[in-house]
Amino acid sequence: MTRAKSAKACPICGAPRVEAFTPFCSKPCRDRDLLKWLGDGYAIHGPPALLDEEDGAPRPSADDLDDEA
Repeated sequence: MTRAKSAKACPICGAPRVEAFTPFCSKPCRDRDLLKWLGDGYAIHGPPALLDEEDGAPRPSADDLDDEA
């Protein structure tokens, strides 16, 4: 007996995907994913940022300074 190909699930809630909102099942799940990206719920790992000691703002790295010269 062969197994039917399972439908892919929404990455937020696990419900079946809907074509209009792919890869999500609905507008609320699509919006929830967007809010996670905008609110730093997701992160792409990289080297730590260098912070300026006076105001805490990011400061340019040595590589950035070389590009400007």
